[in-house]
Amino acid sequence: MTGHTSYHAGLAAEDIVARDYTGRAHQVAARRWRGKSGEIDLIMRDGDTLVFVEVKKSTNFAQAALRLGRRQMDRLCASASEYLAGEPMGQLTDMRFDLALVDRRGAVNVIENAFMEA
Repeated sequence: MTGHTSYHAGLAAEDIVARDYTGRAHQVAARRWRGKSGEIDLIMRDGDTLVFVEVKKSTNFAQAALRLGRRQMDRLCASASEYLAGEPMGQLTDMRFDLALVDRRGAVNVIENAFMEA
């Protein structure tokens, strides 16, 4: 895929995932939130819990899952910490990191609590 095509495919995958979460009574808190440490694809609210969602798209779920590496997880954790600074409970906010996989047909597989800060 070219960079332009990949960019738009990523946006489409994020839209699909956001609809999946809102269909399960989550609310969008932010899309493509950018902090000093990097970008978070989606930040959702599930009641009092913040859900930081990394979206990965590929031909199948297994290939999509392989696209998340340790360095990116570390950046996501650092970015989430920055985001939490603006929350009333700060670092004590209930939260989790989900990995949302999107295959070539647009099907979604959400892995809740996919990783935690190590």
